[in-house]
Amino acid sequence: MPLRNMSGWIGGATLGVAAAGAAAVLAQPQLTPDRAGEKPVDKPAIVSGFSDVFRAVSKEVTPAVVTIEARTSGRRVEGQTQFGGDEDQFEELLPPGFRNDPRFEELFRRFGQMPGRTMPRGRTFVPPQQAKGSGVIIDSSGVILTNSHVVNGADEVLVKLTDGREFVATEVKTDPKSDVAVVKIEADNLTPAAVGDSDEMQVGDWVLAIGSPFGLDTTVTAGIISAKHRGPGIMEGGREDFIQTDAAINPGNSGGPLVNLNGQVIGISTAISSRGGGNDGVGFAVPVNMAKWVASQLLEKGKVERSFLGVGIQPVTSSLADQFGVPVGTGVVVNNVFPKTPAADADLKTGDVIVEVNGKAVSSPQQLQGLVEQLKADKEYTFKVMRDGKEVPVGVKVAAMPTEYGQTIVAKPPADEPKKDAASFEDLGLEVSPLTADVGEQLGFDENVSGVVITQVDEGSPAQTAGLEAGIVIERVGKQAVTNVDEFRSAIEAAKNDGKNVLLLVRTPQGGRFLTLKTK
Repeated sequence: MPLRNMSGWIGGATLGVAAAGAAAVLAQPQLTPDRAGEKPVDKPAIVSGFSDVFRAVSKEVTPAVVTIEARTSGRRVEGQTQFGGDEDQFEELLPPGFRNDPRFEELFRRFGQMPGRTMPRGRTFVPPQQAKGSGVIIDSSGVILTNSHVVNGADEVLVKLTDGREFVATEVKTDPKSDVAVVKIEADNLTPAAVGDSDEMQVGDWVLAIGSPFGLDTTVTAGIISAKHRGPGIMEGGREDFIQTDAAINPGNSGGPLVNLNGQVIGISTAISSRGGGNDGVGFAVPVNMAKWVASQLLEKGKVERSFLGVGIQPVTSSLADQFGVPVGTGVVVNNVFPKTPAADADLKTGDVIVEVNGKAVSSPQQLQGLVEQLKADKEYTFKVMRDGKEVPVGVKVAAMPTEYGQTIVAKPPADEPKKDAASFEDLGLEVSPLTADVGEQLGFDENVSGVVITQVDEGSPAQTAGLEAGIVIERVGKQAVTNVDEFRSAIEAAKNDGKNVLLLVRTPQGGRFLTLKTK
């Protein structure tokens, strides 16, 4: 992550320390004759024990933590450029870690430009850039784990050890999908960190984060694991199955280790969720089991080969759990089975709830994706699914993921699309029309998608509360597929008579999902 502008920050920090120190002195109790002979209160054993453990772990792991400087050379750019647009040549010239660097924005201010304004035609010079991150040595041969966004696209990567030695990386291999990278250096007497098992970590376990936040090398912070299998949506097209922690992670921590109290690396610090750019107690780390799997392939093949299933999936929410007859957080719901994929060949069905893969319980879409991608291609595995209230084993022969798999072109519905044969359901706040071939094409749907298309949703209605919007296609009501307005009306009336919330399978050009709609 880019290095923050330090000038004002250091002054503020120094002032804060001074003020805090003064307050502490003023608040210190004065010894009176009747208290002068009292012995100091002993620290509770548990506090002393924690301090001993934190010290031991810090001492053990810190020598394996490195500071990484990713550098790009200055270069010239030709022609007129729109900063922040789709043709932003300036941003494309820089690694992702540099693109939010305040110094980069200052460059545009010097030219009298701000994001969204056009640079003048001619030759424009982009000066050399430098960003800092962290890494951890995992093998004495010089193998270092870090984040892809720290080093991707850099012309030179400099690695600084805690003993003061510096080395230029001899190899840099990245996997942007997982945000994992491997950096190699040629050096003797390296101290690798022990690598643990991230699957064994539980919510509430203590962890330490070590890295170089804001350029402050080998900073150690403590916290707990706040959650697992997080997918906060911060990596477009990436693999998000993060460990969440409240150990302080700040810009510059990226690539550094998250370690347990046994001194083992269980994660690679990757990102923060923050309103102001600093630590708000919500940090994310790539589980080390995933990082190891990615690193081994990068070292062996120079790329990462993943397997795939060919389904659309979503989590089991409280409303869906009742519909599918499974506990909340158990398994993931299949909302689409793509043709000519391993899932289609194995006869997995829309509405199946995948609860286990190759003997491992499944609790989230992120976890399922990670499990499937790490399976060996062209080998059959047992998937356990809940189907119509019964557990069914399904043999699935996964395949190698195609290069373009998962890429989606998003189409927006035409603003003036006419409503043909529309039917209104006032109690639901919903209006639907038949999905014709022409309408489907304009909305960006494949020709094999059928159902009714939503043409209007009333504000504050049950339909809006359920998350329905104009342009969404309803494919199924309950277990009944609907291909026209009459079938949709009949299915909705049947659900009303049952007095239950109705399960809908809906679809957008990006994919499908199940949701529930209140009918009363």
